[in-house]
Amino acid sequence: MKVLAAVMVVALVAGCGGNRFDRDGGGQVTRFSSGPISKACLSSDRKARNSRLCGCIQTVANQSLSGGDQRKAARFFRDPQRAMDVKMSKTASDDAFWDRYKVFASRSERSCRGY
Repeated sequence: MKVLAAVMVVALVAGCGGNRFDRDGGGQVTRFSSGPISKACLSSDRKARNSRLCGCIQTVANQSLSGGDQRKAARFFRDPQRAMDVKMSKTASDDAFWDRYKVFASRSERSCRGY
């Protein structure tokens, strides 16, 4: 359980950027977004953080999570225990959020691999 939560938090940490554009190896233009997840990612103390990874994760968050969900998930960077509390919660709203969060984390891992 702790490993899963840590992987999800690391995936969130990668949501950093500032409305940048970057070219990937194939010449495709990729937009890197800024927002609550990217800000939390950039301000975290995790070694894996960088602006490309954080911006990529924020872009996925913009496609997968509402603004409220993003703010809730961004809090996990400051307080990883909060992620476990939400995951273990038995409320319908926390269960629904966690389902959305898992989809977001999975998409982030696939989309942002290599940043």
